[in-house]
Amino acid sequence: MKSKKFLFPLITFIISFGCALFISLKVFPNNPFTGNKQEKKVASKYKDGDIIFQTSESKQCEAVRIATNSKFSHCGIIYDIDGKWFVFEAVQPVKLTPLEDWIKHGRDSKYVVKRLKNDAVLKPEVLQKMKDYSQQFDGKEYDAYFEWTDNRIYCSELIWKIYKNAAGIELSKLRELKEFNLTDPRVQKILKERYGAAIPLEEKVVAPSDLSDSSLLKTVIDTY
Repeated sequence: MKSKKFLFPLITFIISFGCALFISLKVFPNNPFTGNKQEKKVASKYKDGDIIFQTSESKQCEAVRIATNSKFSHCGIIYDIDGKWFVFEAVQPVKLTPLEDWIKHGRDSKYVVKRLKNDAVLKPEVLQKMKDYSQQFDGKEYDAYFEWTDNRIYCSELIWKIYKNAAGIELSKLRELKEFNLTDPRVQKILKERYGAAIPLEEKVVAPSDLSDSSLLKTVIDTY
């Protein structure tokens, strides 16, 4: 008799719980009790291998902008490292910089991100090859003389070589220094400080503007 006394409340509880669970399945389909996985988080707006551009504040960067007739004076390549976003950039020295910090270094924290129009070619094995290739430049000195060597390296040269030598993609044609706007007094001042009277006018170079204007790239983010 005692067992029957407790049987009715137990049955009542089971029925009530079952009804509540049924309602939760219908009304709250993502309820953690249902065993269904939560919806995936929205995909990041960045992708491995994206190229990011900004306007830097230094006098040299100002000269670069004038000489190339562009708002961009610095750039880097975005890498996903263990789930965190970094910019691999050629500064002094060449290094990985957390993406958020990199953005803050630009004028008014404005930036533009560009991506290959056919980014399907950047398969995981290609991206890994790009990262492996990048390691040889980590810690190298910044090249203020814009020489086309691997001894020292500047920002757009770094990106161009990573894409060309690790992914087999030539983002832009190389140009000679003399093809840029070198007549502005601010540019002339920097050139004189760097080279004196022996300006290497036929040196092969690539500017941030050459990369940003590449027909192979599309703009995915623009905060200007």
